[in-house]
Amino acid sequence: MSAQAYDPLAAERTPEGPQFDVFLAGTVFLDIIFTGLPAMPAAGTEIWAEGMGSCPGGIANLAIATSRLGLRTALAAAFGDDDYGDFCWRTLEEQEAVDLSRSRRFEQWHSPVTVSMAVDRDRSMVTHGHPAPMASAEMIGSPPRSRAVIVTLSPDEPLGSPGGSSNWAEPAHRNGALIFADVGWDPSGSWPSSMLDQLSFCHAFMPNAIEAMAYTGADTPRDALYVIADKVPLAVVTDGANGAMAIDSTTGEEAFVPAPRVTALDPTGAGDVFGAGLVLGTLCRWPLTDRLAFAQVCAGLAVQQFGGSLAAPGWGDIADWWHEVRAAADRSGAYGSSLARRYAFLDRLVPTVPVGAVRRAAATIARYADVGMPPGATGTQPHKTPHEAPDDPGDEGPATSRVPAQKE
Repeated sequence: MSAQAYDPLAAERTPEGPQFDVFLAGTVFLDIIFTGLPAMPAAGTEIWAEGMGSCPGGIANLAIATSRLGLRTALAAAFGDDDYGDFCWRTLEEQEAVDLSRSRRFEQWHSPVTVSMAVDRDRSMVTHGHPAPMASAEMIGSPPRSRAVIVTLSPDEPLGSPGGSSNWAEPAHRNGALIFADVGWDPSGSWPSSMLDQLSFCHAFMPNAIEAMAYTGADTPRDALYVIADKVPLAVVTDGANGAMAIDSTTGEEAFVPAPRVTALDPTGAGDVFGAGLVLGTLCRWPLTDRLAFAQVCAGLAVQQFGGSLAAPGWGDIADWWHEVRAAADRSGAYGSSLARRYAFLDRLVPTVPVGAVRRAAATIARYADVGMPPGATGTQPHKTPHEAPDDPGDEGPATSRVPAQKE
């Protein structure tokens, strides 16, 4: 059964418009995720995991998150000529509808691999890989026209640096793309404020609270937000379970939205999913409060599942969640009523989401099929598709409603 694509930007599209909504570049890892471990293995011992999944990771987390939300996504990345590279390429291109025309395969370069082990709602990771044989700027050449690009700020190859491999974002910006930037953890602990000089090229900056305070020297996330808002049109600071806050100087809006209550199992890729939701809302010209709320629920749905791109929600998952929220609003007290009011804007969107819309996929090396369950069903044995082996090693964590994620 093939899932149906939902295009939230259908009304914005014209024949002369950009080819893509989002263009990305970075490193794709093969992620192997072990779940349900009672403890980390001690030296010289072996333990069995209750679940295992495998999926493209790294920059693929973000590419899959944007594509599942209906954004036309293109990715430039290096892929090895090994079976891992075959799997990641096939999953991204055929299952997740990510355009790889700017990506390249390289002989005798093996794919980077990360093994993630989840224990008691925490995770440990082991990674192995080598630098890509070609820099992103050389691989990309002239970037395709897109509505947005998403980049990670780097002190080593900053935006505006002559010859820097991140410079592909600058011609994309000159060609009309909005640059959405995030930033990573600084293992050196120096947190140079000069990093924020790169924001002169950017439309939006989306750090978490710790990163925002460290780079700005502010004492609180809100004070950090104001510093960032002086440097970039759309300033966003995420604060985990506390919610997210933002200032959009292009519209004069300021907003704070609390995070929905969820039981978080794995935070892997939650920032990517939040960013994907924020980019979509911005391209759709939604009010700032709605953009933050949408990004928050996307991230909230993701952290309830294991494994980066495996957990990124599609419109089918969002529609299921909204139907459950509305149905429970009258019997779940003040919190349920508040949630229903906060997300009332989904009433404009969910009725247009087709039945059978894209949902989470379970892309594992062991199988290519997905597990399907009726929406809302939990804790039951999932229905096995005819071409799926019993005791599938791709079933990780609690059963979820999953249907094939292929797009037409």
